[in-house]
Amino acid sequence: MFEELYSFLNRYTPVSSADFDTLMKKMEMRTYKKKEQLIHTGETEQHLYFVVKGLTRKYFKKGKQEIITHIVKEGGIISSAASFFSQTPSRYIVETIEPTTLLALSKQSLEELLATGNKWEKILRLMTTQFFLVQEYRLLDNIRYTARERFVKFMEQNPDLLLRVPQKYLASYLNIKPETFSRMKHLMAGVKNRKNL
Repeated sequence: MFEELYSFLNRYTPVSSADFDTLMKKMEMRTYKKKEQLIHTGETEQHLYFVVKGLTRKYFKKGKQEIITHIVKEGGIISSAASFFSQTPSRYIVETIEPTTLLALSKQSLEELLATGNKWEKILRLMTTQFFLVQEYRLLDNIRYTARERFVKFMEQNPDLLLRVPQKYLASYLNIKPETFSRMKHLMAGVKNRKNL
């Protein structure tokens, strides 16, 4: 169960068994049902969450519309990050899409880890850098790619999510109108079926 977290950390820098044990002692396992909210708009985020099993989303409301900015599955981190690091009220809601198991690291525990040495400071810096790179690439993709190109790229990289995530969530995440998303989904399914004949 914890191997994914260990592998995740080692993407950034080698982590010894002792360092990993230190981290695990500070993390709390939590389980949530489908559509449970981890944080609400206006609350101050106190945790970073590593998704062990399940699926989560982060979104904000624009009138009656829900704008999804993140969909995170197993092996990823979810949080209202700006609220967590600045300790200001969250502008986002973080919610489970399906029954989910998370490992939670509190702000206080993170500060304690960072105080123990440069190892955790390096990991946090590299993770933060990666986060900003992903966000910048996604912003660029939304500008330079058409809706169809965004749809195809996402589905090639995340074919499992088409079965796990409600269509309206994916449409919001990809900034595509729901009816356009539905049309492209059926078109792609038709192409795939013809290839299998």
